[in-house]
Amino acid sequence: MTNIGILGNGRVGTNLAGKLAAAGHHITLGVRNPEGAEDLAAPRITFADQRTTAHTTDIVINATPGGSSLDRLTGLRTELSGKILIDVSNATRDADDGLPGDLCHPGSSLAEKLQAALPDTQVVKTLNTMLFMVMTAPETLATPPTVYVSGDDDDAKKTVTGLLGDLGWQPGWIEDLGGIGTARATEAMILVVPHVLRRHGFQPFAVSLAR
Repeated sequence: MTNIGILGNGRVGTNLAGKLAAAGHHITLGVRNPEGAEDLAAPRITFADQRTTAHTTDIVINATPGGSSLDRLTGLRTELSGKILIDVSNATRDADDGLPGDLCHPGSSLAEKLQAALPDTQVVKTLNTMLFMVMTAPETLATPPTVYVSGDDDDAKKTVTGLLGDLGWQPGWIEDLGGIGTARATEAMILVVPHVLRRHGFQPFAVSLAR
């Protein structure tokens, strides 16, 4: 069992919390109002503010909106020191219809910006190339999907790969791309997502490799 903190209690955060808790991990879900989160109660899931969540857990997942993640997490530099930060967000500006638009960090990536701002934290980018429901149920897609992993620390990536297994990802579906600089490639994949959603609606899919 690992103590995992999740920053963000939207669809992504709560979905990950439920599946990881079911796998036996203890989850602290970082919310703005912990006292008002009773409706999210579940076994092995507790609630705290985001600073306490980052401070008291061993691994932290960033499931906050990508456009504000850099400022938000830079403010938690002390709390995140020495920890693995799993970044599953995409930093984009919203288009007129509310879907993802242009990248906030063209020529770079949110993951690279986070690693530079948090030098004592091991940042690993993953799970950002699919709709949220696929993160915890990859086996439901008709075609075997791919989940990409980027990060500078091999031990941190090994730990994250283990958690991906707990979420249902088979070893052959996990693609380690290398260092954190490779996250700019997977973050750019978000650019295809709004076009797919506009044509086909909110149907589960992942941007995957075919071999």
